[in-house]
Amino acid sequence: MGSRHRDWDLSCKVYVGSLGNNASKQELESAFNKYGPLKNVWVARNPPGFAFIEFEDTRDAEDAVRHLDGTRVCGVRVRVEMSSGRTRGRGGGGGGSGSGGGPPRGGRRFDRSVCHRKGPTSNGQRSPHPSLLLFSSVPSQSLRLR
Repeated sequence: MGSRHRDWDLSCKVYVGSLGNNASKQELESAFNKYGPLKNVWVARNPPGFAFIEFEDTRDAEDAVRHLDGTRVCGVRVRVEMSSGRTRGRGGGGGGSGSGGGPPRGGRRFDRSVCHRKGPTSNGQRSPHPSLLLFSSVPSQSLRLR
């Protein structure tokens, strides 16, 4: 683990904010690897208070955001969002969407060619990929041919 966080795959990159000054890489790895294999972890030191986590799989990153946003990590309540890729000024961190979470307007594209699934998560359950949900709400009667 070790490339610069600006070069990481945005679809697998998670921003962790409001960390305080004493967050450790090991604590972050422990909290986030429950949602899937990690590729990289980078903790800001100057200024402190935020970090970036890169997952191997987009869906694991999204699961971590959904489950860890607003929870206690490293002893403080953290903000966890998909990284937007935008940088902020020296006091700010750099990567949250600015809207309080979720993908930026217009949605996020999924590039499955870069992040690959390395097996099921610890509980073996996965929510279906968002693109597979398009047809799940169509009543079966409406599909009948006349």
